[in-house]
Amino acid sequence: MEQVLPTQARVVIIGGGVIGCSTAYHLAKLGWTDVVILERKQLTSGTTWHAAGLVVCGGFYTETMLELAHYTRELYRNLEKETGVSTGFKPIGYIQAASSASRLRFLRKNAAFARSLGIEAQEITPSQFKELWPLADPKGVTAGFYFPDDGRANPVDVTMSLAKGARDMGVRIFENVEVASVTKKNGYAVGVTTTTGHAIAAEYVINCGGMWGRKIGALAGVDVPLQATEHYYLLTEPIEGVHPNLPILEDVDTYSYFREEVGGLMLGLFEPVAKPWGVNGIPKDFAFGEIQPDWDRMSPYIEAAMERVPVLKTAGIKKLFCGPESFTADMTMLVGEAPELKNFYVAAGMNSLGILLGGGVGHTLAHWIVDGVPPLDVGEINIDRMLPYQNNQRYLNDRVVEILGMMYKETFPNSQLQTARNVRKSILHEKLEKLGAFFGSSAGWEYADWFAPEGKEAKVEKYSWDRQNWFEYNAAEHKACREDVILMDTSMMSKFLVQGRDAQKMLDRISVSNINVPVGKIVYTEWLNVRGGIEADLTVTRIGEESFMVVCSDLAHRHVETWMKRHIEADEQVFIVDMTSAYALINVQGPKSRELLSRLSSADLSNESFPYMSMKEIDVHYAKALAFRVTYQGELGYELYIPTEFAPTTFDALLEAGKDLGVKLAGMQTLNTLRIEKGYRDYGHDIDLTDTPLEAGLSFLVDFNKPNGFIGKEALLKQKEAGPLKKRFIQLILDDPEPLLYYGEMIYRNGKIVGYVRSGAYGFTLGGAVGLSIIEDDEPINEEYIKNSKFEVEVNNVMYSAKASLRPLYDPKNERVKS
Repeated sequence: MEQVLPTQARVVIIGGGVIGCSTAYHLAKLGWTDVVILERKQLTSGTTWHAAGLVVCGGFYTETMLELAHYTRELYRNLEKETGVSTGFKPIGYIQAASSASRLRFLRKNAAFARSLGIEAQEITPSQFKELWPLADPKGVTAGFYFPDDGRANPVDVTMSLAKGARDMGVRIFENVEVASVTKKNGYAVGVTTTTGHAIAAEYVINCGGMWGRKIGALAGVDVPLQATEHYYLLTEPIEGVHPNLPILEDVDTYSYFREEVGGLMLGLFEPVAKPWGVNGIPKDFAFGEIQPDWDRMSPYIEAAMERVPVLKTAGIKKLFCGPESFTADMTMLVGEAPELKNFYVAAGMNSLGILLGGGVGHTLAHWIVDGVPPLDVGEINIDRMLPYQNNQRYLNDRVVEILGMMYKETFPNSQLQTARNVRKSILHEKLEKLGAFFGSSAGWEYADWFAPEGKEAKVEKYSWDRQNWFEYNAAEHKACREDVILMDTSMMSKFLVQGRDAQKMLDRISVSNINVPVGKIVYTEWLNVRGGIEADLTVTRIGEESFMVVCSDLAHRHVETWMKRHIEADEQVFIVDMTSAYALINVQGPKSRELLSRLSSADLSNESFPYMSMKEIDVHYAKALAFRVTYQGELGYELYIPTEFAPTTFDALLEAGKDLGVKLAGMQTLNTLRIEKGYRDYGHDIDLTDTPLEAGLSFLVDFNKPNGFIGKEALLKQKEAGPLKKRFIQLILDDPEPLLYYGEMIYRNGKIVGYVRSGAYGFTLGGAVGLSIIEDDEPINEEYIKNSKFEVEVNNVMYSAKASLRPLYDPKNERVKS
């Protein structure tokens, strides 16, 4: 029967894999049934059909990923009741093996995190591990983690069940229809045209093209940085003792997982050095295709995995299967509205987790489109975190070699990706390198993480969850900021010049604070969505009557830029210029910062002339700089925005002039310990779009009375009128000075979990590990609540008592900041 394509639809989804069908199903569930799926071949072709079908919650350590996985698992468990088509889901259980003390600690933390969200996770002994998986050799296993409700599903059945549910609600699905172009008008996606020339007008276009997602993005002028990579699993003949209810076993230390497959075993691999595929384009007719396996490359990994399951050494081998999977530059999916084109959404780059997360991704994206706001924090998966350079083919080729193995690679605090490095360097990079910097990478920027003292090599001797060799270097940098003065290169901070007749009007509309301030005033503010959730945390500085400087973190760059552009109204005159590369940013911080800067500037830096949260253009050595009196370290300090070409000589002059003041170079690790000790929030870690300023302890920023209001005002007023908050930001410090905090450690109040550490670091001034969190309870959280509480934090299965506070534990009155 000939397909009759429509000429218009509310939504066109490109791609009929699990993600496309899930998105269509969930849109229809929300009442948007005028949806069309266009699939270039057949449903599930590409990557869906050959997926392993694992449906597990174990292994994730962020709230967002756990919520996506948990929703997906429960959807597949119950979908057959609705559609009549089985997903093949079987809750056979899932086991993670830990073979080292560091891996054990990491998996323990993850299991505790999962339990806090209602997911059953049990720590098991080596003997219990052997009992659950008799064919495994428990040698070297220190413990296991068992998730009894996790399991597996059939990828094709899952997709067909979702497609059936979508069709039953009115969604139209067309196979063997390839999209040739995306139609654009006035910055919006307004439809597609197929390779046969048929045009479909649409209000929304969604790219669910899997490994073709990058190519489809290019049709719309949108960067979708993903790359197909070879992905392997080995299938055996039937093996005695293998049965359909055998739990999934994941042995991350050999980069392998095992599950039953038709009486035999499937051995899946996430090898540490992968191979990109289709770098010159995916073959035109590729659908249910396979890649010729490379036995020589994979044999060492297969042999290592066989040591865990020795029966594989003598089992008959059916096939070593190699199929493509798409991976992204940071091992996290690409979801959301494209920054380049309104109403063009993306859900691609699943990093081999399309089946495992497909239900949650479809649910999230559907609500994002229909409601205008996602139902959970999407910061880590939002496509607008990516930058154009990450779509560079060579960059992707080099980076994905490492990414596939990151799924199972042991990660530690301070560990960094190693491939595709030195992409972006500060003008001061070489100077910092010679002065002992150990570099990390963020948004492509190489940044000084910490400095080795003279005579010491800038390297990590051994990554660990305990104190590393640079711990004392961090302590010395921290002490210098609290007692003397430090220099810190933070040039990677994103800087936008926003100017024009309506610049103030636009910025005022999206900011909770009053932006109509005198020239030279710095405003710390939040940008909210209509639900009152925080979309950005940044400063806006008025540098002229119609000119403002917006400064945010490097990771928020694209989101902040896009948010501004999307909120310029049709009749407004606003110009936004990215000035990030134009200015180096040198932080001069500490109680002696005024004295140091005074030695190189003729400007009046007195408290009266240059108060806290103000800006001046001043001379520094031979340069002119925009000097912002602001701090993220919690001390008297200045941020110097210096034209890039003047930065090296200015830096040298500052370093020389501060020798007798004890000036010291400091890196991002020290910035983190300082700001956490002071209780300063970091967007994306301590606060996100699921939190409001009232909950985040930032109500002092909100001006409810400013003319014309702001986006999210009504939601905040409603929350304010509802009474005392039962969700609030707190800072806490462990009583025992030995343990360390990082992220995800559970917080207990009177024996009950009320939250987790969103970010932690050692407070060298306070004398213990400090954590920041937003906790929730079923009673008002106020000073009385804190007073009547016994707080504890779980670190590696040990409970440590802690003191909590609603106010900063360090300099609560801001006396040092304003000195």
